[in-house]
Amino acid sequence: MKQDTEQALGSYRVGAATITKIPELALDGVDAALLYPDCDPGAAAEEARKLGRGSVDEQTGLLRQSVHAWLVTTPDRVILVDTASGNDKERPGLAVLHHLDEPFLERLKAAGARPDDVDLVLLTHIHADHVGWNTRRVEGRWVPTFPNARHVFSARERAYNAALAAATGSDAAIRAEADLGAMARLPLPGVFEDSMNPIIEAGLTREITADGSEAEEGFFFFPSPGHSIDHASIGFRSEGEYALFWGDVLHHPLQIARPDWNSAYCEFPQAAAASRLWALNHAAETGALVLTTHFAETSAGRVRRDGKTFSWQFV
Repeated sequence: MKQDTEQALGSYRVGAATITKIPELALDGVDAALLYPDCDPGAAAEEARKLGRGSVDEQTGLLRQSVHAWLVTTPDRVILVDTASGNDKERPGLAVLHHLDEPFLERLKAAGARPDDVDLVLLTHIHADHVGWNTRRVEGRWVPTFPNARHVFSARERAYNAALAAATGSDAAIRAEADLGAMARLPLPGVFEDSMNPIIEAGLTREITADGSEAEEGFFFFPSPGHSIDHASIGFRSEGEYALFWGDVLHHPLQIARPDWNSAYCEFPQAAAASRLWALNHAAETGALVLTTHFAETSAGRVRRDGKTFSWQFV
């Protein structure tokens, strides 16, 4: 893997591509017992003590997380993987994302890309903190932020969230077809309406099947459902090198040691746990540079496997 001084700016080289972290939010006071409702608090505290201060506050024991997107630039394309939370969104059910006013687009510009430059937006799943900057509010209307980009995502994710927004009851049939086990929660309301509908109506979308095949040149949508109904982890290959954007299969390095712990935001817990093990094994077997969505610090690292256990190393 080729790395240079760009790493100090949160950037990495993968083949012919430069991948840069675009920060939105730093979450520095996350209670492990709230993030992982089924965890043993004592075990969580013990595991947290093994992590660095960039991931855990040494004084309080509270976890540190991040919300960000990843910019991928190649010689001929400008790509975003997920689009964080967005400004001005109505999120009363999740106060940390409610009516944000963050300089995300300024940070994107500082990394060398303006909204009009983006050719492709790849979405791991349709949750509030992954699709928010798909749109921005202009004169009271939600309009596409990246008007020249094709937005690529799972057809089942779209159908399910559209069904929930329409409130016709057709979501039940989609859940039955997905066959992911018991449902623990629904997606946050309002997200499909303000962050997906406008790009769909503008004709800027392409729906795909998350089956591990190459959805766009160099990008592979691997099925990793559970956190959402058709969550995808996105693999990227360039010049023989490999990276994995694993989305929300894991939310914090704490889960490396305890992959059996689901987050409070996982919709289908049984499937989420299975996908977490898949992602860890895949990352370890391929030697992927893993680009996470909610790990703090550099948010990038590698997974190693020792028998049935895993370890994580930030890079």
